[in-house]
Amino acid sequence: MKYPRKCLLILLFLCSTSFLTAQTVFGRWKTIDDRTGEPKGIIHIYKKEGKMYGYVEEILEEGKEDAVCIKCDGELKNEPVVGMEIITAGEKNDDGKWKGKRLFDPEQAMSFRFKIWLNPDDPDELKVRGYLAFIYRTQTWLRVEG
Repeated sequence: MKYPRKCLLILLFLCSTSFLTAQTVFGRWKTIDDRTGEPKGIIHIYKKEGKMYGYVEEILEEGKEDAVCIKCDGELKNEPVVGMEIITAGEKNDDGKWKGKRLFDPEQAMSFRFKIWLNPDDPDELKVRGYLAFIYRTQTWLRVEG
């Protein structure tokens, strides 16, 4: 009878760790075009030295899988969008939201200040807000399992 108890403890541990990992902004997120509602890509968000970073892991739009940054200047000009860092050095605030000065849009070759947070009603939704002066736009990204 020791084994069922051990199995139960292991199961409870695994469930609690998966619940904890689901409560973080870090991981893989599917971007959704807020104008068309269509999926655009997969962004991998990770933590390095206490700051938030993110890069394009995959492009989901048909025919754009091998896109390059044609509007970019400098070292990003004609570089592949897959692998490109689009979130740079975000810092966590006391309210649990992450803020930073560089959310890069490779399609427009523009950088925005940003705020990123989990939807308090659904931790599998990430709110991503880009600011240009006092104007902003918010997208909802969806967690990708695995």
